[in-house]
Amino acid sequence: MHSDLPDLIRKIGYLGIWAIIFAESGLLIGFFLPGDSLLFTAGFLASLPQSGLNIWVLTFGAFVCAVLGDNVGYVTGYRWGRRLFQKQDNWLFKQKNLEKTQDFYERYGNKTIVLARFTPIIRTFAPIVAGIGAMRYRTFMVYNLIGGFTWTLGITFLGYFLGRKLPAEQVDKYFLLIIAAIILISLLPSIWHIIQENNKKRN
Repeated sequence: MHSDLPDLIRKIGYLGIWAIIFAESGLLIGFFLPGDSLLFTAGFLASLPQSGLNIWVLTFGAFVCAVLGDNVGYVTGYRWGRRLFQKQDNWLFKQKNLEKTQDFYERYGNKTIVLARFTPIIRTFAPIVAGIGAMRYRTFMVYNLIGGFTWTLGITFLGYFLGRKLPAEQVDKYFLLIIAAIILISLLPSIWHIIQENNKKRN
């Protein structure tokens, strides 16, 4: 799927990219969407003059949609969250994803809203769990803005700057390796934080 991302991005344009970011951030059905690799690839393409993508328009729209998506997730959790724990598993909804996010939230508290941005699946369910826990909305928004900004700006511009550095004739050769690397890099902040927390507990 990741190898098809450049073609997909060219077809769906800004609105399609932003819609996917919104869905992954705020809708239960969005947990399987490739947010990290999508933003990175879009940023990469924006570095190519023939792509027609402007990096600033792309990033600003992605940031707005990420923040709005998290708000939808928060409202969903606040109003209907308890019902989700009674919902039966199906091909789209898995109870374990919600429970995993709740454990993550209980462990790291408010910081989960920021850390979750860099963790697939958790990213989709974190605002919902925040709503279920009736997290103060002002506090939620502060962390939401920080997380949305660092994620969209960091991942998109990483792709953009790499695209500026990599010779055009080597793009296809290294593209899949780059995508794999960016997925790993996107997980590093959460992994580093978990390691630090475990070290504190041992000490």
